[in-house]
Amino acid sequence: MSAARSALAGAGLVALYTGAIAAADGITKLIAGGYAAPQLFALSSGLVILLSLAAARRGGHGGLRTRCRGVMALRAMLTVLAAIGFFQAFRLLPFADVFLFIALMPLIAAALSGPALGEPVRPAVWLALSLGAAGVLCLMPAGRLAVDPGHLWALFAALTGTGSMVAARYIARIERVPLAQVFWPNLALMLTMGVALPFVWQPMGLADLGWVAGYALFLFAARWLSVEALRLLPAYVATPLMNLQFVWMVAIGWWGFGELPGMGTMLGVALVVGSGLWLVADEALPARRALRA
Repeated sequence: MSAARSALAGAGLVALYTGAIAAADGITKLIAGGYAAPQLFALSSGLVILLSLAAARRGGHGGLRTRCRGVMALRAMLTVLAAIGFFQAFRLLPFADVFLFIALMPLIAAALSGPALGEPVRPAVWLALSLGAAGVLCLMPAGRLAVDPGHLWALFAALTGTGSMVAARYIARIERVPLAQVFWPNLALMLTMGVALPFVWQPMGLADLGWVAGYALFLFAARWLSVEALRLLPAYVATPLMNLQFVWMVAIGWWGFGELPGMGTMLGVALVVGSGLWLVADEALPARRALRA
């Protein structure tokens, strides 16, 4: 596949990913107040594992084995930590506020891409990182410079989630095993949450079980799509495109929860998203492509 077609296919996969992960996040926001994180993640991860096993039986895409066992273990651990962080963040913060930290993930990926993937960080990237940090400051409610527990959880989730995506990019450059990259992190999540499950279990009605099943389906699709997108695009190019998720998140927050972002949030979004788009424009310059070639 040519570079242009790979980029186009990767962008298309990212667009599909944003819709799937926004739907999963909306379900998390809907039911996070009624159940503890271990219950939601243990059940949903078990369903994702079943979907992965069913897809692996049909063959293709490298199955569930991987040669990058150490990196896969690191990705699984980071996925568990990110899931806990995002669950707490969605429980404590308005929907659109969490997005500011999600939108910061492309900038973190740019900083990690040099040491982890050998994709050097240029001066323009550091300037973009500075703009992203300014955008996060605009998140603070009513213009006050205060940090709530929800903000700390969101920042923790963004850091660990980005680390998991960079690990996925590393594995995808060596071997094409998208199902393995979905299966093993979710197995780690199910086992970790299963330890606490007997202590937090609450009976679930059929409606809530249906929401959990829907969450698992969207999560499986999102993680498979993100792995394939990261195979085709560098992490710091793919992740800024994921900022399309903001459109979905604001729409879900308004339609499902009656939440509209304030002026501070919108300014923060403009700075963080703008800095991410700057990274894409810098990467797309013809001179930069020639230099990389």
